[in-house]
Amino acid sequence: MINPALHYPIFGAEIKCPHCRQTIPALTLTDTYLCPRHGAFESDPQTGELVHLQSGRHWRQWQEEWYRQHTHPDGIRFEIHEALDRLYTQGYKATKVIIAHRYQELVSAYLERSIPRHNNATETKVPRLYGLPVSFSPKSSDDPRWDIINFSLEKEPGMPTRYPYFRLFE
Repeated sequence: MINPALHYPIFGAEIKCPHCRQTIPALTLTDTYLCPRHGAFESDPQTGELVHLQSGRHWRQWQEEWYRQHTHPDGIRFEIHEALDRLYTQGYKATKVIIAHRYQELVSAYLERSIPRHNNATETKVPRLYGLPVSFSPKSSDDPRWDIINFSLEKEPGMPTRYPYFRLFE
């Protein structure tokens, strides 16, 4: 008897679309998943990546979440900007951006450089993105998530997104 799991691509009978997060089915006997909104995604058993056939964008999965693998600095900068907006609407503010080391060469030219406030001549300029200090994940990390995820934001509580005096009018 043939194992029915062998009829599906490497991620199983269905996945969440990386774009819209809608559950999409695998096409049996292929390496393809089909989203009614975004088209076909092909899985690559060799690399563990999902490739959007129309755009050529690559995705990798970490803990049930899809992460786009960027090839242009604008893509990762836009993704970080969206994450900062989401944090703000949740009532937090970011204090630091940690970017995966594999993107260091790609984004370094786009980082702002500023001298630390206390102007110590021995200190180096601090790279910033959207006004936030930037660091990069370690090169040879024991943490495999940095091979897949793109960045992490350090955060702290920020301004409340709704002010109490608005409740008078709700």
